[in-house]
Amino acid sequence: MFTILPIKGYIDQIDGFFCDGIHAGLKPNGNNDLGFIYTKEPCTVAAIFTNNKFQAAPLKHFLQYEEGFKTNFVLINSKNANALTGKKGIEDIKNLFSKLDFDLHNPIMSSTGVIGNRLPIEKLVNGAKKFDLSAKSGENLSKAIMTTDAYPKTCMYEVKLENGKSFKIGAVAKGAGMINPNLATMLCFICTDADAPYEDIKNALEQNKHTTFNAISVDGDTSTNDTVLVLANKKSDAYDKDAFTEALRLVMNDMAMLMVADGEGAKKVAAFEVINAKDDKEAEIAAKALSNSLLVKTALFGEDPNFGRIASTIGASQVLCDDEKLVISYNDVIVFNKGEICFDSEVEKKAGDVLKNDKYKIICDLGIGSGKFTAYGCDLGYKYVEINADYRS
Repeated sequence: MFTILPIKGYIDQIDGFFCDGIHAGLKPNGNNDLGFIYTKEPCTVAAIFTNNKFQAAPLKHFLQYEEGFKTNFVLINSKNANALTGKKGIEDIKNLFSKLDFDLHNPIMSSTGVIGNRLPIEKLVNGAKKFDLSAKSGENLSKAIMTTDAYPKTCMYEVKLENGKSFKIGAVAKGAGMINPNLATMLCFICTDADAPYEDIKNALEQNKHTTFNAISVDGDTSTNDTVLVLANKKSDAYDKDAFTEALRLVMNDMAMLMVADGEGAKKVAAFEVINAKDDKEAEIAAKALSNSLLVKTALFGEDPNFGRIASTIGASQVLCDDEKLVISYNDVIVFNKGEICFDSEVEKKAGDVLKNDKYKIICDLGIGSGKFTAYGCDLGYKYVEINADYRS
């Protein structure tokens, strides 16, 4: 048995982890744009990355290390993705690290921002020289990695085991746009003092990504830099495989939900719950089609319970379905029931009231089998266009 309790704070509360964020001159507004995570002893590290075929230089640099390597330093910059920079982008990372007068063990770089520009090495080196590796400022770090995010994204948990031992696990992340299943335009750094072995961390990441980071969509785009890192320094001498897997799932789910809620300009978060599909795979196809549909997203923005867009999107996804078996509900308000339109003025008002909430479910019962999957999406409005039209400025 184990108990998992949410706690307040940042990853700097975890024993042995140091972090900070500073302004290095990448963001013209003077906000933090360069941060680090540091441990005195090398950590076990595992990662998952974007499925985009054009993976950015930081990902390629990471993959040059042997599987199962350990690290004691992660450098993170915003405003520049170091993507589509070829071999020179990887060389820039190695050159940057060679200029830092720190005790670095297999250092990792992570970047986010505009694609197609080389790193400003001089700015990054001069900025990194300001780092105090004994600093504990998770708040500064959380702000340094933001791009179009409206707010920092963090969470923390303490896990108490039956034997009386405990460990902590927490995360800091960024992500608001170019978010689509197969990760997102996101960087997520998960730190723990659990005595977790590499293979267990790797397997837990793979197990949990399907219903968390790979179940959210803001705009249907998949970026080049998407990264989830787990760093385990083992300082607690505490570990339980089931407890760790569940705690990691909670952290990943928290970060995923914060990202979709912060979809650029978004005000609504919808859970698209598809049930009784032919199988789980078909439920997933239909649910993700709904979370990606621009027509559905704009209806959410207008608080319009247009069930025709829901049904049309399911049908277009090519899953096995039948309008004589389909039931569509907004929370508990049924608007379409097995071929019968329930959408009178009273029901329309009730459904519309559901869509005025910040969060809600759209439940689609296909009535075919026992498959189920829930995908998460947000509304899409004028602010999204404004943000992305000016993104490079």
